[in-house]
Amino acid sequence: MLILPLVVVFVFSFGERGPAGGYVPAFSLENYANLGARWTAFKNTLTLAPVGTLLCLIIAYPLAYFLAMRANPRWRTLLLVLVIVPFWTSILIRTYAWIFILGGKGIPAFLSALGLGSIQLINTPFAVLTGIVYGYLPLMIFPIYVSLERLDKRLLEASSDLGCPPWRGFLSVTLPLSMPGVATGCMLVFILLMGEFLIPAMLGGGKVFFVGNALVDLFLQSRNWAFGSAVAVALVFVMLVTVTAYMRFTRRWAGARDEVSLM
Repeated sequence: MLILPLVVVFVFSFGERGPAGGYVPAFSLENYANLGARWTAFKNTLTLAPVGTLLCLIIAYPLAYFLAMRANPRWRTLLLVLVIVPFWTSILIRTYAWIFILGGKGIPAFLSALGLGSIQLINTPFAVLTGIVYGYLPLMIFPIYVSLERLDKRLLEASSDLGCPPWRGFLSVTLPLSMPGVATGCMLVFILLMGEFLIPAMLGGGKVFFVGNALVDLFLQSRNWAFGSAVAVALVFVMLVTVTAYMRFTRRWAGARDEVSLM
């Protein structure tokens, strides 16, 4: 179920577009040679997806830390439910709300009334990143929260008894032990962002588009299934390389931390 669709797409990538669209069996490398025609989509994806993942991490870690380590246990369940609440509504509706907020009658109108001039927020990379952070932030919070919630508080107490200041205890104990959650959250958000198309389509307005938008255009509008398959294969290859490099980096970092701890 996982491999067969990828095999079909890989086979299609060597074919040709039929006279009425679709796919015609062939063996040609022309589709891969023309990948440069979609370079803008790849550039936007490989730029905004990592940036969006980093922004989610920067916002999610302090929030997850508060929920796991500082929040009153009586209110913790309610706060976690509030994090989940956005998922109760369709991402389509939530993105439409951001179109109004970032559009001419939203924040730009408010800033203009303050005398700050005309500012365009919609149909910009900023709008796309805003939608990304809003939409994917919960997926980053929960893995980090689980790692922090399982952390043995006695380790922090021991570090404090040994004269370790709070900031040093955080860097030496809390942060390393929460790295599995950080790695999982970053991986989950990044992989999903690499295939994102709804948020760039609605908040980017055709000016900021991802590879996912290019695939929708090639398969549904242009009906060039062969070229679309080649773009999809290239995207999968880039994701495999990126994820593999990230996993090796996190493993080496964890190993280096363990060696330092043992020393």
